[in-house]
Amino acid sequence: MSVPLESDDRFQAWASQVFTGEEQTVLSAPCRFQRIVRTVMQMTLPQALEAAVRGQTLVKLVLSAPQADETGAAEQHPTRYTIRSVQLKDRLLLQWTARTGSQEIHENLTLKESLARVDAIFPLTYREANLLTTEADSQFRSRNGIMVKARQKSNQRVAPPIAHNRTKNYLIPEGQPCPFLEAIGVMTPDGRVKASMTHKFHQINRFLELVNDILPHLPAEGPIRVVDFGSGKSYLTFALHHLLVGVQQREVEILAIDQNAEVIDTCRGLCERLQLTGIEFAAQSISSVEQSESVHLAVALHACDGATDQALAQAVRWKSDVILAVPCCQHEVARSIESAPLELLLRHGILKERFAALATDALRAAALDTAGYKTQILEFIDLDHTPKNLLIRAVKRREGEASATTSTAYAELKAHLGLATLATDQIQPGGCL
Repeated sequence: MSVPLESDDRFQAWASQVFTGEEQTVLSAPCRFQRIVRTVMQMTLPQALEAAVRGQTLVKLVLSAPQADETGAAEQHPTRYTIRSVQLKDRLLLQWTARTGSQEIHENLTLKESLARVDAIFPLTYREANLLTTEADSQFRSRNGIMVKARQKSNQRVAPPIAHNRTKNYLIPEGQPCPFLEAIGVMTPDGRVKASMTHKFHQINRFLELVNDILPHLPAEGPIRVVDFGSGKSYLTFALHHLLVGVQQREVEILAIDQNAEVIDTCRGLCERLQLTGIEFAAQSISSVEQSESVHLAVALHACDGATDQALAQAVRWKSDVILAVPCCQHEVARSIESAPLELLLRHGILKERFAALATDALRAAALDTAGYKTQILEFIDLDHTPKNLLIRAVKRREGEASATTSTAYAELKAHLGLATLATDQIQPGGCL
């Protein structure tokens, strides 16, 4: 049913069909606002919500103050619901955000479903409701079984844009159940992303986008062999398996290593619970890993400081087709860097640390270039979700393809920064582990 404009002569006729005849409240306000107040205060909460949605004036509806059950406990209910209009493709829906403690869970419902839920839980479960629109702010309260309503003019002059969370075509879509994400606590069984794990969800999908981009550089037939150096809790290892096996329908042989035996045992248990094949977890050091067959993809996503360089050097020695690394804790250069022209920069600890991290990654990329790889440094995930992380992506160059960097340029940068022997040296041809 379309909603006539307030100035339309049909407005009063439409309102009389929809609204109940409860006591009217008249405020000292301009005539137009008095008319709105009188009309809305006649409504029940579901009717007021429907009018706001159809009139595109809804800012939000907040349901709070849950009632205790027969045992005196209110903890079984979310402490608060916040309802807003969202646009999902060509459908106008209402997004319900349930908050319990610091956790938020989102659910999208149609207007009809939302009205039925509001009618079912207010005031039976929730005693207070605050309806904010561009025209007025309304408060509904249940006190000792009596409904009390209060109304004041809104400071919100413009309706918020009706938009969804910038819908992206994620390789793991939100709202679609994913067993491994449920197992690691990122998703609920019905595919909803837990509010506290939104960052991890975006990180996983961003990583899969980067892997998806390099698939043409991996073998088109046979098993894809992967080594994950310093796999940690293996969130991204399981994500990689999901992409290659679940999405791309490829056979894989993934070796995930970490020196923390307890973490490795946990990952093995999770792998067994998910009944995944093609993944092996091993508690060992990077230098002890030996591969008799080609390693097509080497990843180092959690290795810190010198461990990153060890992993890169090992991957180069194996002549891996693709290398993906997310460096962190680059301390070696920060401890050793000396350069008079850069004194103004290096005198500040935080600037020195950040500059040293960038210089380290530049040297790593240059070393990979000299070792026969086409190297890029990319943002790992969006800045909206976490402080900036960088990912080094190195793809084995085709035979005869020229290098972007010479070993002379690598040595010159080191000299300019006053650096002698570095862990990054082992990445270059002839470097030692």
